[in-house]
Amino acid sequence: MDCLFCKIVKGEIPCTKVYEDDKVLAFNDINPVAPYHILVIPKQHFDSIADVSDKDMEIVAHIHSVINKIAIDKGFSDAGFRIINNCREDGGQEVKHLHYHVLAGKKLPLYEAEKK
Repeated sequence: MDCLFCKIVKGEIPCTKVYEDDKVLAFNDINPVAPYHILVIPKQHFDSIADVSDKDMEIVAHIHSVINKIAIDKGFSDAGFRIINNCREDGGQEVKHLHYHVLAGKKLPLYEAEKK
């Protein structure tokens, strides 16, 4: 498999780690769009959230728990943050490995759909 994020998990490609445990890795995005732009990925490969079976769905809860820990540790929990998960091509997913973007550190603009 030639997955960019799997290579990062294996240590073949360096990253700036923010958090790591036996199930997930969190690291700074190399092209941040906010003062904090952290990617949180499961170490097990899933192409997208749509590919996580019911029996493996606990990884999603764990990822969200880790995001809360990171928000507290980095000090942006109280001010707020955005979690983004792009799913497949029409959803804007660029890397086919389940991942969450955590954006924080500034007031983020609303998406058009949120304005309605």
